[in-house]
Amino acid sequence: MKKFGILFASIASLGIISACSSDEPGSSTDVDQDETVSVVSTIGQLNDIVENVGGEHVSAEGLMGPGVDPHSYNASQGDISRLDDADLVFFNALNLEANMEDILRQMGNDKPVYAVGEHVPEELIKQDEEETNMPDPHIWFDIDLWVYAVDAVKEGLIEVDPENEADYTANAEAYVAELRELQEWAYEEVDTIPEDQRVLVTAHDAFQYFGAAFDFDVLGLQGISTDAEYGLSDVQRVISEMVDRDIHAVFGETSVSDSSIEAVIQGANEQGHEVEHGGELYSDAMGETGSDEATYIGMYRSNISQIVDALQ
Repeated sequence: MKKFGILFASIASLGIISACSSDEPGSSTDVDQDETVSVVSTIGQLNDIVENVGGEHVSAEGLMGPGVDPHSYNASQGDISRLDDADLVFFNALNLEANMEDILRQMGNDKPVYAVGEHVPEELIKQDEEETNMPDPHIWFDIDLWVYAVDAVKEGLIEVDPENEADYTANAEAYVAELRELQEWAYEEVDTIPEDQRVLVTAHDAFQYFGAAFDFDVLGLQGISTDAEYGLSDVQRVISEMVDRDIHAVFGETSVSDSSIEAVIQGANEQGHEVEHGGELYSDAMGETGSDEATYIGMYRSNISQIVDALQ
């Protein structure tokens, strides 16, 4: 298998790499049935799917840990080695891992590399018109869409390890059933928030899928990528909306600086409209290892509980 040490050095010196010629995963990898399938995923949300669907048959690793912003993440030499050694790689795509996507697609010429977000039907992907129609990558905030990600992971595992297809299929079905239970609970919780209070103000525009699923208006200081800049006009726009709709809570994010949110709180309070910090939501990263929020279901529950407590 082609190694990527030299490739990484070239990337570091030139800052560029050509994209692969095909979006299809590379040729299947034969896995010794006495060994587990080595899987590397870029973000924790995907790693959680791999652990649930793969079970005892996989050795799963996520590259980006708690508090890490995937929009601006740059692959280290160690990351390249881990990706290169893996039997199978999953990444979200849709421009989430913007600085790594060329590397990942290039690796797809030599091994199965799945762009999970591309398994969601194109008509269901939101576009941000303010950012030259960039796709919104935050598909995990709509469980209806995240089920497509579960199916993509199942397909990828079966591709490299067809002997355990029955287990992967059963595990995927069981995990989707858990997600549907979570979805039902979330709807019941959100129903306790008055409709006129369903306005979610966050640091960056990561919650549009959440807003569509739960009938929220979502206001982000930055765009769908944290690389987008925000200014005084953005802060004032959000404050005006909050005053008009009598909204008194804003939310930070564990992977994004609170500076924009603090600017909203200060600016609103100076105008006589009391605004409080509603807590930090998990947007692009999950919780600390060992915590409930280190799982997708725990992260999702935490977000729902925080939002409901602050807006009720």
